[in-house]
Amino acid sequence: MVTTLTIDCGGGGLKAAVVDDADTLCCEPVRVPTPYPLPPARLVEVLLGIAEGLPAADRVTVGLPGMIRHGVVVATPHYVNEAGPHTPVDPELFALWKGYDARAELGRAFARPVLVLNDAEVHGAALVEGRGLELVLTLGTGLGSALFDEGRLAPHLELSHAPYSRGRTYDDFLGELERRRLGDRRWSRRVLRIVDGLRPVFRWDRLYLGGGNAERLVVAMPDDVRLVANQAGVRGGSRAWTLIGV
Repeated sequence: MVTTLTIDCGGGGLKAAVVDDADTLCCEPVRVPTPYPLPPARLVEVLLGIAEGLPAADRVTVGLPGMIRHGVVVATPHYVNEAGPHTPVDPELFALWKGYDARAELGRAFARPVLVLNDAEVHGAALVEGRGLELVLTLGTGLGSALFDEGRLAPHLELSHAPYSRGRTYDDFLGELERRRLGDRRWSRRVLRIVDGLRPVFRWDRLYLGGGNAERLVVAMPDDVRLVANQAGVRGGSRAWTLIGV
């Protein structure tokens, strides 16, 4: 049996657990607040510290926010900001994260095989059935997304940063700040409206709504939409290796 340490790196928290070949938890997940400021070296240090308190694992899967391409950070939100989400961007942090080879650096630090994906992609690995087109949207600090076709991970698109209305992005309209401002009911209606608007764009067979705020949805969703537990972010670590063809 191959075991996988899975770490879900969010804007507000870092969650981790060890899973087996079937993405079954081998231990209770742990969560620590995301520290800021957060240069890459500090993130590596914190992740190593989290791993010390968990069972040993054969390999590591890390989900990072933003555009991650072949394990390299093309762009990431939150971690380039002075004090986390919705604070000013720090130019030095921005430069450190842009082009950061997270897979290589984490591989050296953990001395084990490491897979680094967008966090919503790891989340989706625990959910998809492998039939048709499956879209995963995660609702949390911002909006995460991942697309799977017949169980294979499609190239990542940063839907969260696409303009939605009046110069504001999907992130702006669905993120945690807006949920707090609107309240759960009005925010839930907004989520439903955006889901209906995206349906003709993707023509999905199934849409999964996950992330920490999915449990706050208080309006009924259409039959082709499934609400899923946030724990998927750490349950998908093993299956992610298969879905991307590693």
